[in-house]
Amino acid sequence: MTISSTISLVEVLGTMLNDKKYISLQELEKHNKADDLWIAIQGKVYDVTSWAKVHPGGDIPLLNMAGQDVTDAFIAFHPGTAWQYLNKFFTGYHIKDYQISEVSKDYRRIASEFAKAGLFEKKGHGVIYSLCFVSLMLFACVYGVLHSNSFWVHMLCGALLGFSWIQVAYLGHDSGHYQMMTTRGWNKFMGILIGNCVTGISIAWWKWTHNAHHIACNSLDYDPDLQHLPMFAVSSRLFSSLTSCFYGRKLTFDPLARFFVSFQHWSFYPIMCVARVNLYLQTLLLLLSKRKVPDRGLNIFGTLIFWTWFPLLVSCLPSWNERVAFVLVSFCVTAIQHVQFCLNHFAANVYVGPPKGTDWFEKQAGGTIDIACSSWMDWFYGGLQFQLEHHLFPRLPRCQLRKVSPIVQELCKKHNLPYRSLSFYEANVTTIKTLRDAALQARNLLWEAVNTHG
Repeated sequence: MTISSTISLVEVLGTMLNDKKYISLQELEKHNKADDLWIAIQGKVYDVTSWAKVHPGGDIPLLNMAGQDVTDAFIAFHPGTAWQYLNKFFTGYHIKDYQISEVSKDYRRIASEFAKAGLFEKKGHGVIYSLCFVSLMLFACVYGVLHSNSFWVHMLCGALLGFSWIQVAYLGHDSGHYQMMTTRGWNKFMGILIGNCVTGISIAWWKWTHNAHHIACNSLDYDPDLQHLPMFAVSSRLFSSLTSCFYGRKLTFDPLARFFVSFQHWSFYPIMCVARVNLYLQTLLLLLSKRKVPDRGLNIFGTLIFWTWFPLLVSCLPSWNERVAFVLVSFCVTAIQHVQFCLNHFAANVYVGPPKGTDWFEKQAGGTIDIACSSWMDWFYGGLQFQLEHHLFPRLPRCQLRKVSPIVQELCKKHNLPYRSLSFYEANVTTIKTLRDAALQARNLLWEAVNTHG
């Protein structure tokens, strides 16, 4: 081969390599609307405008991260088999000067190592044990209601029902993250069975809010799990009446909200005792709304099953006093779980604005608090005491979370990121302090309003 022909070959190869089309991150950010929705994964740009309408995780996660690099979030929520479906959405563009942070490099490395080790598929026998435990508690509850005349036995049955709802909620959470069963179809079936039919809380509602929570962890205007006005405000930044990008309405901090928030550190536990009522209401509002709801018919059918067997069970009690007490006891027991969910996030770092795909690990570390406990108590918390581990690897079965926790801690230490693990008591104290701090600020505003208007 002559020198001239060699030079020509190099020029051709160089031209082929330069045939790639590039856009900058700034240009990508312009495609951030429902009718023009682009994302980037590992430097390649995809148009998911039409896919957002049928995305199994809903359109909210895609809309919240539209016009961004979403590689870390994609890795977190999708199995390896999902990568093969990306090509049909490829625009032909690549990100110009694509760079990866050191945190993301380490995150992607350990996610790959977990996948190679088969941790996402090793679900253990915890689901079988939990189902047996829940079935036993539900049987004991029904048996006690039907075959005993003792008031205290009936109250114990109410407590058993409440505790079974807690454990069922953990199973529903597992099925919603496709951790429970081996296929997506079976996970959907179990989600509706144990979610809608047993607890009365729609799995469709849970997915709608929970996926948004995972993507925008502790964003005051994007994370629905922090949007509890007029009853609670975890930060004084909510006093400016932020607009909820999840609900599409203003979170109005009016005089009524100011009053309730002023005493929220006192009202927190009483409200948690009846928080379940709000979940039933949210389920009803979603299933009867005009919003597109996946499997709406199945969700309504499952919810109707709950509202058939639960009132029938309560009606078997001998008096209205016992019926009311039974329901209240069952609700008060579930308050343990409602409190736990708040402990994981209320006292963590918060921010305003949409989530950023370039600081996925950092936002999850900042927005979560783990609950320290012995391994024999893992069943009690449903694995969610490892909140950061779960947020980083939401598809990881709960039986694997304790195993990967030291790796996550080491990674946080390496990159100087927060890893907070508190005892149940310490987490309660920290949460109440956070609520109290915001309450005192709201109270000052309340007194200013009173003094101003007489």
